[in-house]
Amino acid sequence: MEKNTKKPKKIKRKLLDKYRLVVLNEDTYEERLSFKLTRLNVFVLSSLIAVFLITFTYLLIAYTPLREYIPGYSSTALKKKATELNYKTDSLQQVIHMNNRYYESIKKVLKGDVSGIDFNKDSIVQAIKLEASEVDLSPTAEDSLLREKIDKEDKYNLFESATTATNFVLFPPVSGTISEPYNAKEKHYAVDIVVAKDTPIKAAADGIVIFAEWTSSTGYVIIIEHSYGLISVYKHNEALTKAQGDLVKSGEVIATAGNTGELSTGPHLHFELWNDGYPINPTTFIDFK
Repeated sequence: MEKNTKKPKKIKRKLLDKYRLVVLNEDTYEERLSFKLTRLNVFVLSSLIAVFLITFTYLLIAYTPLREYIPGYSSTALKKKATELNYKTDSLQQVIHMNNRYYESIKKVLKGDVSGIDFNKDSIVQAIKLEASEVDLSPTAEDSLLREKIDKEDKYNLFESATTATNFVLFPPVSGTISEPYNAKEKHYAVDIVVAKDTPIKAAADGIVIFAEWTSSTGYVIIIEHSYGLISVYKHNEALTKAQGDLVKSGEVIATAGNTGELSTGPHLHFELWNDGYPINPTTFIDFK
C-alpha cells in the first residue's frame, strides 16, 4: 500500500516541481531573462498553442481560397464555369425544342397535312383567305393623309424602303394557266399551273434551300425558306438545279417543270406558300398570267 501511495505523489511532485529557465549573455554571462516553470505549466501551454494553431489553420483553409489546393475541394473558377455551362445547356435545350417544332412544320408542308391548325381562331389566316377582289381597297381620306405622312418619313430612309420593297414583292415562279386553284376546304393548299415540260422554275424571293429531294408521291421537290417566316414549295419538277443549303435570289432558276411523282397527271408546277406554318393562297400575292 505504501508503494501505491508513493507513486501518485511522485508523479504529482514531478509535475509541480519548479524549474527556472534562464537566458544569459554568452560573453558576460549576464542574466537577461528568467522564467519559473513547471512541467504542468509547459504541458498546458503547449496544449493551448497546439489548439490555437489547429483552429487557425482550419479557419484559414475553410474560409479562404487556400482550400482550392486541397484535394476534394472545387475551385471558384470551376464553379463559375459549371454555372455558365448549365445556362448554356438550358438555352440549347430550348433551341433544340424550337428546331424540332420547326421541322415538324416542314414535315406537315411536305405531306400537305394541316389537321392541327384551327383557322377560325387566327385572324391572319382569315384575312389571307379573302381574295383581293372581295376587299374594298379604295383609300379613305384619313388613309390618304396617313400614307402621305409615311411617304414623307420614309423618303430619306433609303435602307428601310429598300428592305421593305425587297421582302414583300414575290416573283412569279412560272407563267401559265391555273388548272387547280387554292382550296383550303378540300385541303389543296397550292395552285397547279400548267406549263410545258422543262420550263424553268424560278424562286419566288430571296432565301435558302432547306429541302431538295425526290419523293415518290410528288417527284422532285424543292423548298425555300425566305424572310419573315415565309416558305415556298415547288413540286412535280423534272429536275432540280439547286441543292439543300444553297442561297438563291428572287427570280433565279431553281428547277425545271415536269410530270414526276405518283400524284401528277401532266406537266405542271404545284406551288405552295406557307407563313409561320399556315398555308397562304399564292394568287393573293402573285400574278401567274
